[in-house]
Amino acid sequence: MSQQAIASETTQQATSVPMTALVLYFLKLGTFGFGGPIALAGYMQRNLVEERHWFSEQEFLDGLALAQLSPGPLAAQLAMYLGLLRGGYTGAVLIGGAFILPSFVMVLALSFAYVRYGGLWMQSAFYGIGAAVIAIIARSAVKLVKSAVRKDRLLWAIFLTLLISTAVTEREIVWLFVGGGLVALAIKGDWRKWLPKSQALFVVWPALGSDSQFLTILGFFAKASLFVFGSGLAIVPFLHGGVVQEHHWLTERQFLDAVAVAMITPGPVVITVAFIGYVVGGASGAIAAALGVFVPILLIVLLLGPHFQRISARPELKAFVAGVTAAATGAIAGAVIVLARRSIVDVWTAAIAALTFLILLKWKVPEPVLIVAAGIIGFAVQSV
Repeated sequence: MSQQAIASETTQQATSVPMTALVLYFLKLGTFGFGGPIALAGYMQRNLVEERHWFSEQEFLDGLALAQLSPGPLAAQLAMYLGLLRGGYTGAVLIGGAFILPSFVMVLALSFAYVRYGGLWMQSAFYGIGAAVIAIIARSAVKLVKSAVRKDRLLWAIFLTLLISTAVTEREIVWLFVGGGLVALAIKGDWRKWLPKSQALFVVWPALGSDSQFLTILGFFAKASLFVFGSGLAIVPFLHGGVVQEHHWLTERQFLDAVAVAMITPGPVVITVAFIGYVVGGASGAIAAALGVFVPILLIVLLLGPHFQRISARPELKAFVAGVTAAATGAIAGAVIVLARRSIVDVWTAAIAALTFLILLKWKVPEPVLIVAAGIIGFAVQSV
């Protein structure tokens, strides 16, 4: 059989995938998929493209490119795009929901236990977990520098600007992220083509929010989701500035606990927002936070997905995203410094953070394993 015939047969097989089977696959992936966005994307490629042939290699790569070039958690956006290809708008909603729901339910259960019993044994465990989280975020920043900033002097300048501003002010200045993208666009692309769209962003941004607690939480997390480029952990600096510094919804310790909860559960890392929402406003707060993060990226997939192949090659888009990604990476690095000041409080937490970072540099140990180990050490130290 010729290569063309094999490709034609694979495409025909892929387009006939039952939506029920696809929903069940993503329900399972959301339940047992650990390792972060890159690992989850790798599972999808291996299972759906190479083993089951439900999608062609090109379809998968198009979805991955869309997820990388637009804001939002990569793995969830890729899942929604694949659902769009096989089931249209309904497919995108169903697949996105199936992928996110398991981790949301787990985080909801952990949030309930944390609020109910957080002052007892859980706080002792999170004493060590917080230090490990600092190391994991630091390792993520190092990896992002290698992949997103590389040796580009302009991107390094943007990265360092955000690192310093975040570390000094202990806040994440949102417009510096937009500025990073616009600077890269002005130098590397034709900024005149994008100016109207940038102005539109400035008009829409302040409109998000309300006096109602549900709508306030929804609006805040919707804003944060618009700048999650490069890694699920890119949302951490935005959340820290708004949740801890601006709204005072959580303490520094509770914020690190929230990030840790997301890392010990499968699915998207940004599901940490459900924990924060629950602590702030109970179950309705968790729902508002999750909707705020995931609905905007669903809308991006629905609006851009059908036209993505036509617009993805534009150098202006790539330049803007590169600048925002460098800015987000700098903010992550700055957030490590800010959080470490309050979380590395003694020799034990310093040792846990340093050991976790060294382990991540040398071996590919799953992050949930490190989180659990740090929790056990923290519990033992606090008990003594």
